[in-house]
Amino acid sequence: MSNVVTVATSRARKPSTVELYAEAPLPTERGLFRTVVFRELGSGQEHVAMVMGDVTSGDGENVPVRVHSECLTSEVLGSLKCDCKAQLDRALELVAKRGRGVVLYLRQEGRGIGLGNKIRAYALQAQGHDTYVANRMLGFPDDLRRYDVAADMLRLLGVRSVDLITNNPLKLAGLRELGIPVRRRIGLPSPANPHNRGYLETKRAQTGHLIETDDGPDEQVA
Repeated sequence: MSNVVTVATSRARKPSTVELYAEAPLPTERGLFRTVVFRELGSGQEHVAMVMGDVTSGDGENVPVRVHSECLTSEVLGSLKCDCKAQLDRALELVAKRGRGVVLYLRQEGRGIGLGNKIRAYALQAQGHDTYVANRMLGFPDDLRRYDVAADMLRLLGVRSVDLITNNPLKLAGLRELGIPVRRRIGLPSPANPHNRGYLETKRAQTGHLIETDDGPDEQVA
């Protein structure tokens, strides 16, 4: 967990890790979103928020939110090794259907190890190692993703509490640790195929992913 933003006993927070850089309306096949680009202070790394509706209404409480990490191999190249594209698409569809919500798109490919190392890990997976073992063989921990950036993006958008669209319990804990209340979890099904079935089972076993198998969102008090 990054120490750039921490929540101390006093609930005091350090300055934001990001600044709002640009925004514009963006018509999509799912409807009109407001696209907001944030830049990390220092590195200049850019992250995107896809916002629909007035997320500050109701004092910014109980906003449907997906915190999604970039996956070029799935979302652009059509890889069947993971469920990332399906999760992104279904989160955008859910927000569009409800007419209010945020999908954060964070530039942290391969659970934070980057595209090149992700492909190196794929080569090890092709030899029979699972996704976590492959990362460790390359000298990386299981997950290098950060949630301080996501928490600061939500604050700058006026979001005060979230209904988190996720199957990953680490995201629930990560946002809460950084001062973003999670009121409930919205789980979305992850379609299985012969290429990602082992990957999904490994996530269940190794990190407790609450992977859904039905045909619709499952909402639970978190």
